Amino acid sequence: MSESSFQDDVLGELGDDGLSEIASLLGTDTDGARETVATTVGAMTGDLRQKAESDGDDEVRQAFAEVAEPQLQGVATLGGGLGGLLGSGMMAGVLAKASKPVANAVSKKTGIPAPTVARVIEMLIPVLLAVFAKRAAAGKPGAGAPAAAPAEGGLGDLLGRILGGGKK
Repeated sequence: MSESSFQDDVLGELGDDGLSEIASLLGTDTDGARETVATTVGAMTGDLRQKAESDGDDEVRQAFAEVAEPQLQGVATLGGGLGGLLGSGMMAGVLAKASKPVANAVSKKTGIPAPTVARVIEMLIPVLLAVFAKRAAAGKPGAGAPAAAPAEGGLGDLLGRILGGGKK
C-alpha cells in the first residue's frame, strides 16, 4: 500500500499534462502511460531503497538525509522554488545515476525501448524530487526540532517516511 501511495503521489504531482506528455512519448494512451510510470517509479524506488540499505552506498544514504533536512526559508528561497532545489542536488545526481540500469530493467519488463524509458525517467526526476521533498517535510518534527538523520535505526524511519513502508 505504501509503494502504491508513493506512486499515486508521483502521478498526482505529474498531473494530467505530464501524463499526457509521457503518453505521447510512449505512443500510448494515459492508462498505458500511468502503468509505465508506476512500473518505472517502483523500479526506481526499489533500486534506491536497496542501495540505501546496503552497507557500501553512503552517497544514497546522504542523499536521503539531504532531502530530509529542513529547507531554506525566507529571502534565501527566492519565492520558495530555490530552497527545494538546493535540498535535492545530491538526490538528483543519485536518480540520474540510477536511470540507466532502471531504464534497462523497465525495458526488459515492459518491452519499451530502454532509450524511451530513459526519457520517461528524465521527465520523472523533477517530479520524484518534489514528492521526496513533500514527504520528508510532512514527516518532520515541529519547528526548531532537528530533522531525522540516518543514524542507527534512523535510516529505516527516513526511508519509510520518504518512500513508504513497501518492501525491505
